[in-house]
Amino acid sequence: MTAPLTEHRDQEREDLIAMLDEQRELFRITLRGIDDAQARERSTVSELTLGGLLHHVINCERHWTGIVVERDENSKLDVSQFDSEYRMAPEETVEGLLKEWDTVADNTARVVREVDSLDTSIPTPISPWVPERVWWTVRFTLMHVFREITQHSGHADIIREALDGANSTYQRGA
Repeated sequence: MTAPLTEHRDQEREDLIAMLDEQRELFRITLRGIDDAQARERSTVSELTLGGLLHHVINCERHWTGIVVERDENSKLDVSQFDSEYRMAPEETVEGLLKEWDTVADNTARVVREVDSLDTSIPTPISPWVPERVWWTVRFTLMHVFREITQHSGHADIIREALDGANSTYQRGA
């Protein structure tokens, strides 16, 4: 006897939520023991910092879950905010950003559970690099968020290793 179709759909949603949670946790492990000054420190030739990456993945997840909910067929990406996208603002702290990410993650889980269908096509904002409207499924959009977190977790590992030798699998003194 096979499980009802709705059970499979619910399981896929829960699997997506779990995958996102696991990737967020890996990113958090890389940040373990980092203070605000270290989070702002450049440790490679890149402009990227741990705090800047954290700031970005939070904004990215918030942005894309908003796109899923709003489904605005006239949306345009506001590139004017990109100058500060990868920077931890002076008033931000690692602790505060992590709490904010918890709130964003809770909202993402709610959206995934409540969206009508993961197969629903949603319009993505146009931008200078994608000047024509593109439609993604909700599932693809969530996988895009997943890809962003995983890609930047790798960047965070490199930055952390350059700071003090620690990363998501090795913590000094642990």
